[in-house]
Amino acid sequence: MSFIYFALAAVAEIAGCFAFWAWLRLDRSPLWLIPGMGSLALFAFLLTRVDSDAAGRAYASYGGIYIIASIAWLWLVEQKTPDRWDVTGALLCLVGAGVILLGPRAA
Repeated sequence: MSFIYFALAAVAEIAGCFAFWAWLRLDRSPLWLIPGMGSLALFAFLLTRVDSDAAGRAYASYGGIYIIASIAWLWLVEQKTPDRWDVTGALLCLVGAGVILLGPRAA
């Protein structure tokens, strides 16, 4: 379930941040901020659903998922093809996130 919550949180965070980007950088209406703030609140809620014994560990492991989702957003929404450095860096981060989330812990 953690992966599903991470994936949903990533979409909510990126969409919320993009709403602010659209307002400030793309000269869109300030009304973009309404769904943007709702999306960011949903992001925070979803991240609390991750099965982790510590908030910091959940946030750190989420970082890898966020990077993968950001590369997907770059490609699918902004229609900019990720290059080999984007993909390589994202994969390295995903491996690191897996180590943080799934590594054995002392009792």
